[in-house]
Amino acid sequence: MPLRVRRRTRLRRKDAAALLGRLAADFGIDVPADDAAIDEADAGDLRLLLLGAEPFAFLVGDAVAPTVRALLAKPATRRGVTVDMGAVPHVYNGADVMAPGIVDADPGIRPGDIVWVRDERFGRPLAVGRALLDGPTMVRERKGKAIETLHHVGDDLWALPEEAP
Repeated sequence: MPLRVRRRTRLRRKDAAALLGRLAADFGIDVPADDAAIDEADAGDLRLLLLGAEPFAFLVGDAVAPTVRALLAKPATRRGVTVDMGAVPHVYNGADVMAPGIVDADPGIRPGDIVWVRDERFGRPLAVGRALLDGPTMVRERKGKAIETLHHVGDDLWALPEEAP
């Protein structure tokens, strides 16, 4: 069943600036905190941050994570993990990211951090997930799961803006 946006409420400017600041600090995404109105909404089990009708981030516990569409529009400079092209179809279909497919990772990543996954050839964002290992260990390990996927290209959150009124 597709996601539906419910209980949309406008955030106070101070609260919106704090969330955008965390997004910028964690991911290095340049999100201007100008007069654009930011709403918080529920969609299924997700709490979304919306800029107009476009979901640009979602809340994971007390962390703020960019959507894949937001990463395409505003490239991140931190917490990136690069996978080889053999892993791309699996990540694209929502699989968790396995350590053998990782070719590079931000050395500042710690277990539990929200990270984004990109392909090796084009550097395009594929997914957002929670790191299970630190960055250097992800690259070094040859077996096991490294990232739990939370959002990926083609999932319900990805399709949400197309279905929004």
